[in-house]
Amino acid sequence: MANAGGPPAKNFAETTIEDWRAAADLNLMSTVYLAKETLPLMQRQNWGRFIAITSLAVKQPIDGLILSNSIRSAVSGLIKTLANEYGPHGILVNNVCPGYIATDRLGEVSRRMAAAAGADPTAIQERWSQGSALKRLGRPEELADLVVFLASERASYITGSALAVDGGLLKSVY
Repeated sequence: MANAGGPPAKNFAETTIEDWRAAADLNLMSTVYLAKETLPLMQRQNWGRFIAITSLAVKQPIDGLILSNSIRSAVSGLIKTLANEYGPHGILVNNVCPGYIATDRLGEVSRRMAAAAGADPTAIQERWSQGSALKRLGRPEELADLVVFLASERASYITGSALAVDGGLLKSVY
């Protein structure tokens, strides 16, 4: 499973070229390195599961997260391509796209956004909660349950998918 955390919350004007390189190394290249190490082993076994954890930002960009919106979308393109290349070898490759899950990372992002806006981080998280159909943040175990399912035999016909775990936050039909 590829999951590297996220690059810092910034808008475009705040970013440097080094920020872009660091974000690409953190999210895209770490996934490439993991795939290079694991997919040949799975291919020899003619079975495997490769799951990337990215972000809902790959389906619906999030204000103030330009690095995540951009680089994680590249990871999604990689995952879809790997699914097509490795599917004939019994390897399923999927992307899980969490929305607002109550994690340390979410706390970090809300604190940074609150500081920039002169607001309370709790108010930021409440606004995020209200944007979802369920009116709450997700729990880490709700995300984990999907990952466990995708790694199981029961998910044997799911590959190349980008599955949102977002409590209904994503507003698109697909």
